[in-house]
Amino acid sequence: MITKLSIKNYALIDDISVDFSDGLTIITGETGAGKSILLGALSLLLGKRADLKSIRNDTKKCIIEGEFKFTDANTERIFDKNNLDYDAHSIIRRELLPSGKSRAFVNDTPVTLQQLQNLAPYLIDIHSQHDTLELFSETFQLEIIDALVENSEIIKKYQKKLNSFNEVSETINDLIYKKESAVKELDYNSFLYKELTEEHLETLNQESLEESFQVLNNSETIQESLSQIIKLLSSDEIGSLETLKETRLITGSLREYSAKYEEIWKRLDSVVIELEDVSEEIENTITTVEVDPLLLAEVNQKLQGLYKLQQKHSVETIEELLEIQSSLALKIEITNNLDEKIKQLKNQQEKLESDLLLVASIIREKRIKIIPVLKERLKKYLSELGLPNANFKFDFTTSEKFRKNGTDVLQLLFTANKGMPFGTIKKVASGGELSRLMLSIKAVLAQYKKLPTLVFDEIDAGVSGEISYKMASILKEMSATMQMFCITHLPQVAAKGDHHIKIHKEIINNTTITKLQVLNNKERVNELAEMIGGKNHTKTAITQAMELLN
Repeated sequence: MITKLSIKNYALIDDISVDFSDGLTIITGETGAGKSILLGALSLLLGKRADLKSIRNDTKKCIIEGEFKFTDANTERIFDKNNLDYDAHSIIRRELLPSGKSRAFVNDTPVTLQQLQNLAPYLIDIHSQHDTLELFSETFQLEIIDALVENSEIIKKYQKKLNSFNEVSETINDLIYKKESAVKELDYNSFLYKELTEEHLETLNQESLEESFQVLNNSETIQESLSQIIKLLSSDEIGSLETLKETRLITGSLREYSAKYEEIWKRLDSVVIELEDVSEEIENTITTVEVDPLLLAEVNQKLQGLYKLQQKHSVETIEELLEIQSSLALKIEITNNLDEKIKQLKNQQEKLESDLLLVASIIREKRIKIIPVLKERLKKYLSELGLPNANFKFDFTTSEKFRKNGTDVLQLLFTANKGMPFGTIKKVASGGELSRLMLSIKAVLAQYKKLPTLVFDEIDAGVSGEISYKMASILKEMSATMQMFCITHLPQVAAKGDHHIKIHKEIINNTTITKLQVLNNKERVNELAEMIGGKNHTKTAITQAMELLN
């Protein structure tokens, strides 16, 4: 419930602050006195978009602040869901700045308008004459039935399964799309993969192949060069090896004369040994170098195939080609496995669909079971409100698709008069009938569901006489378990209030200002008398006012 409201610098309001209590609070005042301004201020607290033209003095900021007391455990859950610190006594403030900006706070914590709007359904429910249009909404009609039958938990279960079903369905559609795209690439990827695997890349050594190619391609030149080297080393006349051996022999004859010659001899001996080894290695190599056109062609073919693949894939090494080969293999595997994955998901989808249909059927059974009770209670209230022949038809059909709250499609038909055909509420109900129907629905809901603070803005429009007494009694009955506000022009309704606030305008310093006045018993009598007989409080009007209050 709201316990206090403060408004500064808003429209015709300069600075007002008023405390509220539980029960039924009546708000009265002449047309244009500022009742709609009060509703506008409350709407801002509930997250409505701000109209900066509403700032009274555009050099100062406009502040609207409401203090709330919570007793419903669900409210704490909503605070947590919106990342807000919960307090059983919370303050919500809205500021409109001269700069054109708007700010909102919950317990001095800055919040977004979306967070305020998420809290709003648990704070105040404002019903103006235009809000009866909700009655036309199938969603609203189903919410009424579900509230009566306490379907909230099973609908949460249904919605959880529906989310899973939608996620699986979306995944299946994505995979089917991927499959269609992948199939187009499969042949090309398979061709590339085959092209790479046929080269047996894992068995190749590019450096070794290139070396073998150079040797085979130049085998005759190599043989000739090696033979010439052997000749130069080993020739009896000019061979370097023979010359070194002769030099070593001569140096050996000098060894006995000096250690220096001994050292030279050792060095020459080492060179001779090394050169003999080199000569032997070259002779052995000559035997391994052969002219083999077939082997050359084979090595050349492997190298050219390798170079072609490297150029095609813009890489330089076999390792990079092997990475591409592995990647292609994975793509091919994924494509080939898509059918199996889609099959598995479709099995899961069918299971979820079966579960959804089962839960939806339970929701429908519970809804249909409560319809007779709802019809009788609505007819009872409407009869008291002057519509004794009002009647309803609840036609249920099944949707081909899963809806957010089941598979039911509801068409609510209404007639206010006996012998007249049923029709949709939008077509057959008058404005006065809509107001009475909305009040009846709220009265029924209040018996099954903890409602937020209710504000009725002229719910009694188009009602008079005995019906106004009945409407006032229903409002009084509802206020026994909840906080209610009712803006009214009917003295019969105003007299039923536990508290009475009068909104009026005053001219101060040539400026019109809206004021709020909490009336005491004597002031209430005068206000009711004015509502009955006008400004001149006749004895008859005073008497009637006192009778109404008593």
